[in-house]
Amino acid sequence: MAPTLSASQADVSVAATGAAALELKDIVEHNPNYVIGMTFPAAINHYPGLAEAANRYAQRARGELMQAVEGIGNDRSRAPYELSLQFDLLLEQPDLVALAADGSRYTGGAHGEPLLVRFVWLPQQQRMLTAEELIPDAGHWKSVATYAAAQLHHALRARVHAAQLRRDDQDQLILNVDKLIAEGTTPQARNFSQFQPLVDASGKITAVRFVFPPYQVGAYSDGTQIVDVPASVLRALVAPEYARLFVA
Repeated sequence: MAPTLSASQADVSVAATGAAALELKDIVEHNPNYVIGMTFPAAINHYPGLAEAANRYAQRARGELMQAVEGIGNDRSRAPYELSLQFDLLLEQPDLVALAADGSRYTGGAHGEPLLVRFVWLPQQQRMLTAEELIPDAGHWKSVATYAAAQLHHALRARVHAAQLRRDDQDQLILNVDKLIAEGTTPQARNFSQFQPLVDASGKITAVRFVFPPYQVGAYSDGTQIVDVPASVLRALVAPEYARLFVA
């Protein structure tokens, strides 16, 4: 599983009830040992419960960076440690809001650690929608996993073909990444916890985009990967109360 910081259960299941008013603003901090930059869309403050969840995620990411900075002690890091997070509203409509956070954290080494999380907020119910709630029947995740794995396998073969590797190298690469895909798409909700709805002009969900961070279903160099699972596959799998959100 990727070492990507993901939303904790508390981050994604918070309800607005009792949440203190919070106004999120962009954050910039720096000194010789670290640099922090976080940006938030102004509209996130229209949804206090969502803003609270985003803030907890951001502060947890900051806290983990500062732990690493404290480990430097009186020494000077060869390169400043960095935390970069950009929050964007992907969807905003009366019954559904989707928020993305993407970024990275660098605490030494060859490259930074990817940070990725998706929040789906139900404004009318003032609560988060999680993968477990969207598809509560554990057996239904098998259909999602099968579809996602097939799409990821297809994308893998396209990348390998484009790389024009020797046949033996192609076969070995496909074998290695196929194992990662199999492990990263086992039919469990936790493997599909990062998702965002895609909607048509009428606001109905036409597909759900599942987002896989580096290492979950491929090498770091493969980057973040996505699979759009259409409503035709999902509508019969989701909890009855959410079926109305999907295009028929």
